[in-house]
Amino acid sequence: MKKNLKLQTGLIILMTLLAALSRLIPHPPNFTPLGAMALFGAAYFTKKHLAFLIPLAAWWISDIVLNNLVYAKLYPEIYQGFSWMGNPVIYLCLGLIVVLGWVLLKKVNTVRVIGAAALAAIVFFLITNFNSMLTIPIYTKDINGLLESYIAGIPFFRNTLVGNLIYSALLFGVYEWVLARRGAKNSSALVEA
Repeated sequence: MKKNLKLQTGLIILMTLLAALSRLIPHPPNFTPLGAMALFGAAYFTKKHLAFLIPLAAWWISDIVLNNLVYAKLYPEIYQGFSWMGNPVIYLCLGLIVVLGWVLLKKVNTVRVIGAAALAAIVFFLITNFNSMLTIPIYTKDINGLLESYIAGIPFFRNTLVGNLIYSALLFGVYEWVLARRGAKNSSALVEA
C-alpha cells in the first residue's frame, strides 16, 4: 500500500514538473499550466503542504530557467543579472488556486475539473489585472484604470482559460489513465494467482 502511495506521489510530482517545464515550449501569452498544476496538486496530494509546495517549486524552477536563459537574451534591458524569482503575484495566484481546488475537487470528475479550471482562470485574471493597474504607470489608480486593465487583459484571459482547460485535461486525464492501467494490471495479477 505504501509503495503504491509513493508511486502515485512520485507520478504527481513528475507530471507537475513536466507541466511547468512545458513553459519552455513556445506558446501564446498566458497559455500556461499554472491553474491546472495548482488544481492537480490540490486534488491528488494527500499531504496538503505538498499541494502548495510542489506546484510552487515547479513554477519557480521554470521561472529560473525562463528568466535567466530565455528572457535575459530577449530582454537584456529588463533582465540584468541572475533572476531568482518571478512575479510574486503569480505565486499568490497559484496558492489561491490550490485552495480553490481543495474546495471544488474533493471529488474529481470531468464537470468539476472543467468548472474549477474556468474559475481558476477568472481568479488569475482578476488578481493579475488588478496588480497591473497598481503597478503599470499607464493605468490611473482608480476605477477607470482598473477597467482599462481588465479590458486590456481580455485576450490574455482567453489564453489562460484555454491553457487551464487543456492542461487540466492532460494532467487529470493522464493521471487517471495511469491509475486505471495500474489497477487493471493489479487486478489481472490477482485473477491469475
